[in-house]
Amino acid sequence: MAAMFPTASRLRTGYDREQVEAFFERARSAYESEQSGAAEDAVDENAVASVSFDLVRGGYLTSSVDSALDRLQTAFIQRHRTAFIAEHGEEKWMEHIAERATTLYPRLLRPAGERFQAPERGRGYDREEVDALLERLTRYFDRDGHLTAEELRTATFTSARRSRAYHEGTVDAYLARAVEVLASVE
Repeated sequence: MAAMFPTASRLRTGYDREQVEAFFERARSAYESEQSGAAEDAVDENAVASVSFDLVRGGYLTSSVDSALDRLQTAFIQRHRTAFIAEHGEEKWMEHIAERATTLYPRLLRPAGERFQAPERGRGYDREEVDALLERLTRYFDRDGHLTAEELRTATFTSARRSRAYHEGTVDAYLARAVEVLASVE
């Protein structure tokens, strides 16, 4: 059987092949049956955004799998959008997305440097870099700037000491919600 994705060398780590293949098989079944999100182990855009795989030597290249996950999440979001619009209309969809976007806005109103908590210890994402991206998100919501879900999804930040950093997990969760909002209107 051919590999689903390119693999890392035996000396490098990549995502566990069996876990990746099992997840993508579940995702394919869910997408084809249009029953995502119904069961506990069902797959939808949220499951795609939160899936994680063990790192093992010789596993699938993380960049290739991550790119496929990004496309899969977008496909689930677009399918959800189409179904919602068919049932409720485009105006209701835009109202729904506007409600979701407003949950993001309060954090954007906080002063730079105070938008997220610092990591409890160690390192985190550089505050200035995160704040710069959030300023772009603010301009996007205010219709004064351009930003895509892909730009948010692929954003990377320099590691910084606790005194100059934001907690990584909190930033990642926030950006995942923002990606979902942007992808829903693209």
